[in-house]
Amino acid sequence: MTPAVEAANRARIAFTTHTYNHDDSAASYGLEAAEKLGVAPECIFKTLVVSLDGKRLAVGIVPVESQLGLKPIARAAGAKKAALAATAEVERATGYVLGGVSPLGQKKRLPTYIDASAEALETLYVSAGKRGLEIALAPADLAALARAEFAPLAV
Repeated sequence: MTPAVEAANRARIAFTTHTYNHDDSAASYGLEAAEKLGVAPECIFKTLVVSLDGKRLAVGIVPVESQLGLKPIARAAGAKKAALAATAEVERATGYVLGGVSPLGQKKRLPTYIDASAEALETLYVSAGKRGLEIALAPADLAALARAEFAPLAV
């Protein structure tokens, strides 16, 4: 059990986990998850960590078919600029490897923002903390558990 699944269990929220055989050569981990789980790509979200003004980290969660807009996340976080964080920085702050970063159960709680498109969904899927494992839950539950805000982030 991953820290993400443990966090969801502790919060007593409704969720399901879904596993699939991950292929290390997959071009997009998120699109691979959608295909192998038979879920519409707009319901699968990726978790990205950014550096804000080169001083602090934040998390952006966007649909796998979209890109995280760096200007929109900077704006949402009250920063001047954002850049994707370095791999080592991401893994150190979250405790997860790239491709398996979950917005739940991270080592360090980071400010978190979810793309506003998620609010229209009944259920969304995010990484449950390792490649090949997804957690499905209501967007409002994800926001509450991650202490996240909804904002237009995808471009």
